[in-house]
Amino acid sequence: MRIVISIAAMQRQARQWQRAGKRIGFVPTMGYLHAGHMSLVRETRKRVGKAGKVVVSIYVNPTQFGPKEDFSKYPRDLKRDLKLCREAGVDVVFTPSDKEMYPGGTGSRRCESADGPRFDKRGYSTYVIEEKLSQSMEGASRPTHFRGVTTVVAKLFNIVLPDVAVFGAKDWQQAAIIKRMVADLNFPVEIVVAPTLRERDGLAMSSRNKYLEGDLRRQATVLWRAIQAARFAIRKFPVPQHRLKAQLKQLIESEPDAKLDYVEFFNSETLVPVSTVRFQIHMALAVFVGKTRLIDNGRL
Repeated sequence: MRIVISIAAMQRQARQWQRAGKRIGFVPTMGYLHAGHMSLVRETRKRVGKAGKVVVSIYVNPTQFGPKEDFSKYPRDLKRDLKLCREAGVDVVFTPSDKEMYPGGTGSRRCESADGPRFDKRGYSTYVIEEKLSQSMEGASRPTHFRGVTTVVAKLFNIVLPDVAVFGAKDWQQAAIIKRMVADLNFPVEIVVAPTLRERDGLAMSSRNKYLEGDLRRQATVLWRAIQAARFAIRKFPVPQHRLKAQLKQLIESEPDAKLDYVEFFNSETLVPVSTVRFQIHMALAVFVGKTRLIDNGRL
């Protein structure tokens, strides 16, 4: 397994593979890998075959974090991540620095403002912005988040040059936005959305689960319990969304350290919200458990 830290070296390697007729599969991550990430690696290997190449990026992207979010304390363990990638048969791990990804930006001075991270006048100033799917849910709660996500993913696609990229369904809205970006900007990349992996008690696997200690870990299962409660609520007939939202808020906030950020019901493809919740409608929610913000989603 090769570890690459420079953009030029990663592009050079990708072009060599392309000339040799190798398919390139890509899994973008922010590191602190878990079994969910490894399932994405396995799916990527299936898509490109034994003769193809699998690249995993490990990069905690500063532009998708807003003020007072957890950029500085986001869990990191590169040594462990590299071991997992090596065991999974990854061909290249691309792990650039902020200075490499945003020349003159985070490498010089990162500023916090009311609408998210900014850079000084010498810094980085070009962003990719999706204007429709990113307005609700995560986009409403974290106004600059998806600008950072689409920008870094577009950059990574231009660096890794993948034929296929695999994302996790836990970030359902993110995956929908990436699909839209790829279609709108004509990236020659197939986007695959792989199923969410869960712990035995239903909690969706996430790097941020590391923050949960003691009883907070038990309380965190309320996200999965809310999805199950919504499925149960519509088992016989459709339910008005405002009524179901109220029911789920009560369930979630019955946990002493849980506070609902949002719960939404929408078409799984278009993300258009619905007024009546019925079978096949998708739901997504974000909940603070203590100071940790968790997200989850599921089709009803």
